[in-house]
Amino acid sequence: MAILAYGVNYRTAPLEVRERIAFPEAGLGEALHAIRAEVPTLSEAVIVSTCNRTEVYAALDPAEEHLVGAWFSRHRPIAPAELARIAYTYWDGDAVRHLIRVAAGLDSQVLGEPQILGQIKTAYDVARHAGTLGPELHLLSRIGLATAKRVRTDTDIGRNPVSIAYAAVTMAERLFTDFHNKRALLIGAGEIMQRVAEHLHHHDIASMAVANRTLANAAALAARFGGEAMELDAVGANLHRFDIVIASTGSMLPVVHRATVEAAIRTRKHRPIFFVDLAVPRDIEPEVGDLADVYLYTIDDLTDVIEDSIRQRRAAAESAEVLVDAGTLHFMRERRAHQGQALLRRYRENAVSLQDQEFRRALRELESGTPPE
Repeated sequence: MAILAYGVNYRTAPLEVRERIAFPEAGLGEALHAIRAEVPTLSEAVIVSTCNRTEVYAALDPAEEHLVGAWFSRHRPIAPAELARIAYTYWDGDAVRHLIRVAAGLDSQVLGEPQILGQIKTAYDVARHAGTLGPELHLLSRIGLATAKRVRTDTDIGRNPVSIAYAAVTMAERLFTDFHNKRALLIGAGEIMQRVAEHLHHHDIASMAVANRTLANAAALAARFGGEAMELDAVGANLHRFDIVIASTGSMLPVVHRATVEAAIRTRKHRPIFFVDLAVPRDIEPEVGDLADVYLYTIDDLTDVIEDSIRQRRAAAESAEVLVDAGTLHFMRERRAHQGQALLRRYRENAVSLQDQEFRRALRELESGTPPE
């Protein structure tokens, strides 16, 4: 068996394609069972699906690589030919190197962003609970995640406060000269939105509210910053109250629609609203961006905003690559050692079996009167 990394990311596919390929977190376990059932030699699998990438890490026979792409096309709305143009494939050492770079934030849209390490851990936890994590991918996760942590602690890759959340707040601050007087609505209460709330608070936003499908989660986040909480269904009735709206939920369908925003703009007497959609698939209908007095940005629009801030990280990224190479070599050595241990185990089992056979044969000969010598 070989280790495969197969996927699509922000470099190979635009947002409208990535959101079609993304898997909802709640459906990852089912997807893992499906790919193991439909690719005959695939024995282990992990699926990483974030706003910037959807990837499968698997242990399987290289001859069945084409079946992984075919499985993708059956389970996501993308034609095989289109997928073939944008998908990348890495095997064994290259797959290990890729996983380490992804986990360390070296392959992220925002160089060195911290959220991806937690997202990789979550993906492995899902695979563990689904029963699709075996010895190959377990070793990969152990060494890959440990190396990614070293990159973050031993280099300056994560020193400056650059992240998707930071970029969203920075863009809002650039748009409004009176930022301190503005009201913000956060749609979603996950890790990214927690970071958004921290940045908004740090930049002295006048007030903020959190809307979430689970009201308790919204209330917990809002309470940390003296904000208000509301259910997702209440966004439409309250949207006109906010100048800045930042969204990141796990919904597979938009939660903010053009008609809702049109009504809010009329109530606001055409005072502008700034929207940032950090979700993949998108939380805000793209048609919202066509409205007057609305500024809508997606996750792909944030790269230019933070370009200046990440220049300092590039030097750190060069030294980080040395750690990536060391982690890759460490994995390959341990993998060979594990394979050697399996060989030794079979050798010993065979020797014990031969010993037992010879012992029984000798006893039979003694019983039949053969001289002991």
